[in-house]
Amino acid sequence: MSARRLQAAFVKRPALVTYVMAGDGGVEGTLDAVAQCVAGGANVLELGFPFSDPIADGPVIARAAQRSLAAGTTLRSTLELARTIRQRFDVPLVLMGYLNPVLSFGLERFVATATDCGVDGLILPDLPPEEAGPLLALTTKAELGTCFMLAPTSTPARERAVLEASTGFVYFVSVTGVTGARTELPDVRAQVERLRAATRTPVAVGFGVSTPAQAATFGAFADGVVVGSALVDRLSRKEPLTPFVASLRTALEPSSC
Repeated sequence: MSARRLQAAFVKRPALVTYVMAGDGGVEGTLDAVAQCVAGGANVLELGFPFSDPIADGPVIARAAQRSLAAGTTLRSTLELARTIRQRFDVPLVLMGYLNPVLSFGLERFVATATDCGVDGLILPDLPPEEAGPLLALTTKAELGTCFMLAPTSTPARERAVLEASTGFVYFVSVTGVTGARTELPDVRAQVERLRAATRTPVAVGFGVSTPAQAATFGAFADGVVVGSALVDRLSRKEPLTPFVASLRTALEPSSC
């Protein structure tokens, strides 16, 4: 399970990875958002845990983190929410957040609890692979997938380190800067295809994807597409997610890409 189940989500078609912030809208609000993503055809669920200084996140997700923290969400409550999600849905589940709460929780305890709660993978944007030895020792033993990030500006040395350390999927950031919807996205096909040729680990593209057309563009050459801010923004405006997620999933079908 875990890393293997996560990688399996990318095998037959471009996977749709959908992000929601734990506790934004309360526990039931988060569970409803997850249910809508699953109903729309999401292949991987990405569950954020809030932090007061989310350096990789733009204003939409940063505000969601603040709402979540104000509601009392913690890493412990996020893990329990992950347990509930696993009990209800058989979709690969990835936790995304920052290192400080993990270190406060305790690295060994965090990996053990995440595994026990049915989490399949981890994304910690502020933990570079060169400094992730203690985490990787634990996740390897637990068979918990790791997903490290690459950017268009990453050096060859960083690319090698990320490809070696990632056991869930490689998260390729399509733009420099923070998360958030963009009207135009750069052409990263050549970089992603080169990475895919260098690893058996799936390569998913995220940051900035906000329309089915953008998802289809990336889905034509990536193993998966990550959508976050566009979903969190809709949730903040009380808009339903399922139709939008379904439109993204349809756009990623091979006949559409």
